[in-house]
Amino acid sequence: MHPGQLFRQRLLTGKILPLIGVYDIFSALVSSKYFDGTFVSGFSVAASYYGLPDVGFVNWRDQIDTATRVRHALPNQYLLVDIDDGFGDQVVAANTVRSLEQNGISAVMMEDQKRPRKCGHFDGKEILPSEEYLIKLQAVLDVRNDLFVIARTDAVDINQGFNRAITYAHAGADGVMIEGVRDLESIKKLRSEIECPIMVNQLQGGKTPNWTLDELQSAGANIVIYSTPALFSAQHGMEQFLSAMKNNGTMNNVGTVNMQECMDALMRYGK
Repeated sequence: MHPGQLFRQRLLTGKILPLIGVYDIFSALVSSKYFDGTFVSGFSVAASYYGLPDVGFVNWRDQIDTATRVRHALPNQYLLVDIDDGFGDQVVAANTVRSLEQNGISAVMMEDQKRPRKCGHFDGKEILPSEEYLIKLQAVLDVRNDLFVIARTDAVDINQGFNRAITYAHAGADGVMIEGVRDLESIKKLRSEIECPIMVNQLQGGKTPNWTLDELQSAGANIVIYSTPALFSAQHGMEQFLSAMKNNGTMNNVGTVNMQECMDALMRYGK
């Protein structure tokens, strides 16, 4: 069974699915110890690959390569890939989706931003006319077989975002997301209008409150992505460790992580 079909089966259980944003294969291995869902986050890959913010530097080849490596390391994870705006026109978007499906990816998320695009929680976003986005969305839906496709709107106005999400659902998207949603009532309202799964993005320090999984499920959400926990915790850990190491002049007694824990994570590869 294709991972996209397994993804659908998991959602039919009625239990909300958390997907943890990772920035490379090692962070995915660590995350898989705690969660069975992984999100190849554009924000995190931009930081890891280029040392740059999430403002459009990630390209289709990098996301396919990263996602494929994660899939090979974790063959049984529910694996969602952020494809930004499809990385170009409908031809590029469709080719990206075709390649990801052939490499065993479970699902993709594609937004309706104009270029230059940026992280959904940054100010200054612009969105495509819905007609233009629908051309791209249709091209993606036409080329996939089992891959689960989530249509994301970055409309700043909640009413516009609400209307767009409904339009995308009616156009055939498998799931929808309104980026930067501010209250649970908006999720409940959307749930009353559409039947397809609803996804919510939780970004620490972002514009969406950090709700619990129970709160999100009660509001009608089916999927929640956490874009940056691996990236932010890695930075925090490195800052703490290296600061202590510099102050102490030694690695002794500056942290509890050891080589064996690292090796244990690596030994999970391929199991």
